[in-house]
Amino acid sequence: MDEDLLRTLTPRVLTVLVRRGADFAAAEDAVQEALVEAVRVWPSERPRDPEGWLVTVAWRRFLDATRAESSRRRREERRDREPATGPTTSRDDSLQLYFLCAHPSLTPSSAVALTLRAVGGLTTRQIAAAYLVPETTMAQRINRAKRTVAGVRFDTPGDVATVLRVLYLVFNEGYSGDVDLAAEAIRLTRRLSLAVEHPEVRGLLALMLLHHARHAARTAPDGSLVPLAEQDRSRWDTGAIAEAVAILQAALARDRLGEFQAQAAIAALHADATSTEATDWVQVVEWYDELLRLTDTPVVRLNRAVALGEADGPRAGLAALAEVDAATPRHAAVAAFLHERDGDLAGAARLYAEAALAAGNLAEREHLIRRAARLNARLRD
Repeated sequence: MDEDLLRTLTPRVLTVLVRRGADFAAAEDAVQEALVEAVRVWPSERPRDPEGWLVTVAWRRFLDATRAESSRRRREERRDREPATGPTTSRDDSLQLYFLCAHPSLTPSSAVALTLRAVGGLTTRQIAAAYLVPETTMAQRINRAKRTVAGVRFDTPGDVATVLRVLYLVFNEGYSGDVDLAAEAIRLTRRLSLAVEHPEVRGLLALMLLHHARHAARTAPDGSLVPLAEQDRSRWDTGAIAEAVAILQAALARDRLGEFQAQAAIAALHADATSTEATDWVQVVEWYDELLRLTDTPVVRLNRAVALGEADGPRAGLAALAEVDAATPRHAAVAAFLHERDGDLAGAARLYAEAALAAGNLAEREHLIRRAARLNARLRD
């Protein structure tokens, strides 16, 4: 059974049913039933037109589900109107499905779950495993999302920026269970880039590829985090980096700069350097200045403080950090790093320990604790 084919066909088949007038929630249920039937039948009898087969079976499942609520005459009329199989969808239809799953009425977590289910073709079990929640919990989340968008017109213009933020949320979840969500986000963003001409879509794709290219070097064999300065750059995926840079350059040439393009430009500068010391930190700071003009957030200012500390020295970084809200995530960790660079080992050790208490995951917490312990050991010597 070709699971990749089924995942590719899922959003296209769903789009066809919705275009024919099926309610989104009912259409999604019918498509899932058709996929189950495909898993049962295809190994012994593979159809010549897999997409047409899925459309036919899903449409019939939809009709079966609505038959009990319709009169006999209406049922027969709808059967007579059942379209023949054949060319069934278009790139624009697939794009609308992205917009629907990222509808502003959905919470970010619901939009992510619905996107993975309807656009990505993942099962509820796979999504639940990736997010480390019970399957029943994820099923409830997806069902609520489906009900929320049930009354939304399918031809309502969507917001590309909202879709990109949902895809970026998927990417940042990384890897868990049997689904690599970072790779899944890249796959979906690639598909989106084929459906819409937008430099920010290309910028996000380049950013994802650049970050994912460093994936193998980010953790040690024991699972501990390896910071950028200590990573073995020979383990970076140079092919992915080259592809990302080409995509980014084409996007920047459109002269419609957006925040994902600016972030990708910063990531490209890191990828281009042979070491942390060889990084063009002045240009990194300049790109952060561009990013601040596009989206002035505490997180951007926090990262800019790190870059400024590398470009102009730790005290310049600390001065910039003083203007960032102390409640910003990783604020204490950045302060610890800059104090360590400035020679204040006692202050840095205290701040690393403080940052460890607020760490978002176990690997980060253990990394910060080790940094604090290393500095305390140096102070005792």
